[in-house]
Amino acid sequence: MISFSLTEEQLALQEMAREFAEKEMIPNAAKYDKGDQFSEDVMKKAFEVGFLTCTIPEKYGGGEMNDLDTVVISEELAAGCAGMYTTMMVNALAYTPVILFGTDEQKKKFLTPQTEKMSFASFCLTEREAGSDAGALKTRAKKIGKEYIINGSKCFISNGGLASFYVVFANSNPEKGMRGLSAFIVPREAPGVIIGKEEDKMGHRASNTVEMTFEDVKIPETNLLGKEGIGFIIAMKTLDKTRAPVGAAGVGVARAALEYAIEYAKNRKQFGKPIALFQNTLFKIAQMAMEINAARHLVWHAAWLMDEGKPCGKESAMAKAFGSDVAMKVTIECVQILGGYGYMKDYPMEKLMRDAKLLQIYEGTNEIQRLVISREVIGPIV
Repeated sequence: MISFSLTEEQLALQEMAREFAEKEMIPNAAKYDKGDQFSEDVMKKAFEVGFLTCTIPEKYGGGEMNDLDTVVISEELAAGCAGMYTTMMVNALAYTPVILFGTDEQKKKFLTPQTEKMSFASFCLTEREAGSDAGALKTRAKKIGKEYIINGSKCFISNGGLASFYVVFANSNPEKGMRGLSAFIVPREAPGVIIGKEEDKMGHRASNTVEMTFEDVKIPETNLLGKEGIGFIIAMKTLDKTRAPVGAAGVGVARAALEYAIEYAKNRKQFGKPIALFQNTLFKIAQMAMEINAARHLVWHAAWLMDEGKPCGKESAMAKAFGSDVAMKVTIECVQILGGYGYMKDYPMEKLMRDAKLLQIYEGTNEIQRLVISREVIGPIV
């Protein structure tokens, strides 16, 4: 039987995340959006309530939230501040390949410490010449004896300057192309791990994004995730699970913008009456409300499929693409409702619009999502 009801536990999680966003994130969003300091005070509180480790299994000290739990809290946290949300949920992105493909020993060694004190992790896939084209990665991993030596550079790495470990994708068998990719856990303290400049971004300015360089970084063979040559599979399985939360973040950003625009439209008067009474404004609000609800349903469905262990690549891509597209469309419309005030930093709307844009780009551009969707919808062509 189909049910659109959250359980009592999920409703409690939703309320906790919403309260956290309202009390801790929204009052600090403008300060950390300046991009010149890390939101350490907010992150300490996020760690205390479990948002930084929510997807780690209970066996290793985490909250072991399922996928639907995760998208529910993602919407609420992103509504508070998309940049701070990214800092929290990039942890889940980096933990996912370890959870899915790591050995018990690897999980104990790398995940358990994350639950004992505030810590961060990074997912290192993107390179200057290999964004959507993962098969073009130039980072190399050469095995010598019982060690791997990693050389290469990564860009746009979220949490890179904060992480205690990195999941690094490198080619251990270059002649095989993407079939030569492997995934490795690299501790921050390994000699040769170099943190580059922090990027000056348009949005998500509360999150840390850096370049990473690996110069003759030696790690033991026990830090290989799974086995050699399945790095591409690890990356895709990881992104299948983490794209729906990005769609949920889009829903959260869009919802926050719409709520603010509605409140503004009720109080802003032109020609003797609130602009909320003008049909043009009413129809815009109705359209945005429909699209936000549609996006949420796509996100929840993708998360439900994941929790049921069913194939979800297409649905996850749909949730991510549609949710983030809705965020971009809604925030643009809401800036228009506020007019000149929407363009000013004194109001939160322009930040919401800047934050919406990155959701269409990271964890696979929406163009790539459409490619994934179309291949599944069309099927094989003879």
